[in-house]
Amino acid sequence: MKNNEQQPEFLFDKINYKILLIGIGVIALGFILMSGGGSDDPNVFSEDIFNFRRIRLAPTTVLIGFGITIYAILKNPKKIANSDE
Repeated sequence: MKNNEQQPEFLFDKINYKILLIGIGVIALGFILMSGGGSDDPNVFSEDIFNFRRIRLAPTTVLIGFGITIYAILKNPKKIANSDE
């Protein structure tokens, strides 16, 4: 038996995965806010597709979610303090 076997190392730390899941949740919320507003009858036009929630709030929420996920990917919790190199 080898006692010096290395444990598999994850690419990110636990905090990165938490932030990533929050970002994915915010993106999903944005797409949920964007849904709906259509008409059951294709011959009838519905103005509901142009309201504030679908035109401004939902896309902004999706972009914020993308920003959170990018932050989670780029966040480096293991700061290397070697200033000699």
